[in-house]
Amino acid sequence: MNNNNIDSILEKLSKLKYRGSFHLNKKMKEYVNKKGIEEIRKHAEKIIFERISPAVLNNDGKQTPYRQVHPVFIAQHACGCCCRGCIEKIHHISKGKELIPDEFNFIINLLIKWIIKECQNEVKK
Repeated sequence: MNNNNIDSILEKLSKLKYRGSFHLNKKMKEYVNKKGIEEIRKHAEKIIFERISPAVLNNDGKQTPYRQVHPVFIAQHACGCCCRGCIEKIHHISKGKELIPDEFNFIINLLIKWIIKECQNEVKK
C-alpha cells in the first residue's frame, strides 16, 4: 500500500476482466465536472468512512451499489475497494479492524485518481 504506486496499481486493475469493465458513463462524468474533484473527494471520504472503514460491517460485500448512482461507487468496484474482502484480497489491508489513516487515505487517493483518469480533461480542478 503505497500512494506513490497508484498509477501502477490502476494500470494493473484496468487489465483485469472484472475490474477493467467498470467505467463512468457520460452522466457521471458530467456530475464530476459539475461538482468538481474536491467535492467528489469529500463524497468519497464520507462513503468510505461510513461504509468501508469500520472494523465490523453487517453487510460487507453488499454495501456498494453496482448501478451508476455515484461515481465513487463505480470507482470502488473498479479499484477493488467495494468491500473489506476485496480490499484485503487486492490491497492486503486486513479486514476485521478499522482502517487506519494511511489506509483510508490510500483508498481515497486511489478512487480519486481513477475518477480523474476516467474523466480525463473534463474534470475541474
